[in-house]
Amino acid sequence: FSKPFFVEESTHSLSLCVQNSQKISKSPRFHLQMSTAKPSSSWMAQFKPGERVEVSCNDRGFRGSWYAGTVVRREAKNTNHYLVEYDQLYADESGEKLLQETVDWVQLRPPPPPPEKKVQFKVEDEVEAFYSDGWWEGAIIAEHSGGKFAVFLRGFDEEIVLEEKDLRLPVQWVRGNWEPRLEQVQREKENSNFSKEVMKFTQGMQVEVLTDEDGLKGAWFAATIIEPSGEDKYLIEYKTLRNDDDTEFLREVIAACNIRPCPPEIIVVDGFKVWDAVDAYYNEGWWVGVIAKVLINSNYEVSFIEYDEKTTFNLADLRPHQEWLNGKWVVP
Repeated sequence: FSKPFFVEESTHSLSLCVQNSQKISKSPRFHLQMSTAKPSSSWMAQFKPGERVEVSCNDRGFRGSWYAGTVVRREAKNTNHYLVEYDQLYADESGEKLLQETVDWVQLRPPPPPPEKKVQFKVEDEVEAFYSDGWWEGAIIAEHSGGKFAVFLRGFDEEIVLEEKDLRLPVQWVRGNWEPRLEQVQREKENSNFSKEVMKFTQGMQVEVLTDEDGLKGAWFAATIIEPSGEDKYLIEYKTLRNDDDTEFLREVIAACNIRPCPPEIIVVDGFKVWDAVDAYYNEGWWVGVIAKVLINSNYEVSFIEYDEKTTFNLADLRPHQEWLNGKWVVP
């Protein structure tokens, strides 16, 4: 098996000055840009004067960061632009006048809700870190004493040691609702009790299987349970993958932790939107991706998390992404 997609190498080096005059650089990383097309009125966010918000910055070198502020007013009744005043960004060097800026509605979201329970951060966790007056995307790379963590901030391309109070789990404001980031759902799946209580499958059951084959890692393939094969293992027969001689469908013994029921069908009425998590059907399996661009004729450009690549798919070859978590299907 070969790698399923062609790699499109794209690196950028960007620099600019932030409010504290610190020079920063942009690390090579693919960022999705939110669509600025007019949304349907059914889920378009409406913000009121005085409402607390967080503002994303579209300037180069600042993408992926969020700054706290307050809505001053909507610029006009029939526009999607708002005047906001930042909490900690200033309009002058003296630091006496807070910066006000007109931004598009897609750059605004309410402040994220606090977690329902205390978060136990660990190495490799994706986080948002409060630094240089804003919340930045990063990942924990080491744990220090005194409740401190070394975090690699992608926007600064450097390692910063921060206290636990300056970290939070990433979430997304999607069509008027808070939804967990895909990485968070996967983290919960890894830490859940369900991952230790292996599900039992019966002969003839239709399932999906995660394989360890090179070039196919991260993809789910349709299969049928043939019979149990040792403790928490099953002999399965793929429904699309064939043996080397191409004479019959491939059979393998798979650990139960890499088997799940087939996800329920979700009817997509209005198509997908930028940022939607999807599964794309390619090389006989379903690959996890994110809608990067909406094209014409029900076609979409999909960015693939696992491989840092993107390609074009028709709506017929896409489905909303679902995660099997604690015995339930979750849509991240």
